[in-house]
Amino acid sequence: MVKKVSKRLQELKQKVEERPYQPLEALQLLKETATAKFSESAEAHIRLGIDPKYTDQQLRTTVALPKGTGQVVRVAVIARGEKVTEASSSGADIYGSEELIDQIQKGMMDFDVLVATPDVMPQVARLGKLLGPRGLMPSPKGGTVTFDVAQAISEFKAGKLEFRADRTGIVHVLFGKASFSPEDLLTNLKTLQETIDRNRPSGAKGRFWRTMYVSATMGPSIEVDINALRDLKADAA
Repeated sequence: MVKKVSKRLQELKQKVEERPYQPLEALQLLKETATAKFSESAEAHIRLGIDPKYTDQQLRTTVALPKGTGQVVRVAVIARGEKVTEASSSGADIYGSEELIDQIQKGMMDFDVLVATPDVMPQVARLGKLLGPRGLMPSPKGGTVTFDVAQAISEFKAGKLEFRADRTGIVHVLFGKASFSPEDLLTNLKTLQETIDRNRPSGAKGRFWRTMYVSATMGPSIEVDINALRDLKADAA
């Protein structure tokens, strides 16, 4: 069955030329093509020269977006004793110990980020099949396995995101709201690019950056000149 493209999207696609755009120009166009009836996110889709089936070519890390994500982030914390109290007083939306693990096992998923202290990870491990496919499994690399519960809650609510390359070597990550100014979106996108460069897998050979496209949630894809973005000074973004 052929998927029908809406008239709205067909018209928007006509605004986008098949060429790499300068970063700021691409983000101005992203805003123009965000015409859905809800507040759309700004998304980046980045193809990298890696093959994640090899452990030394995997990319999984976090980025703290300077201008935030524009989203309300619901943080859950699994901990014990005084760390549960710390989670409560630090603004966690959901917190608990074994009883929270049981609730998640029964299908409760009312959170966007799950933080766990190292001492409860053996129990949290049994949630792997549930949380893994959703990208919610706590990990030290993602900053979600830590005893510093208060800092983790603060960072994720302020705009810290965990992201990874999928099995085809593509990173899909939101970097703000389409309602942000083009300049704020550029600041976030530049930070994302620098984070990926800093975390380049040791096994990546040849050309690392292949393509970068940005779009609003319901908008057409717009190619970004990745070399122009990498050449930008961070303070000019």
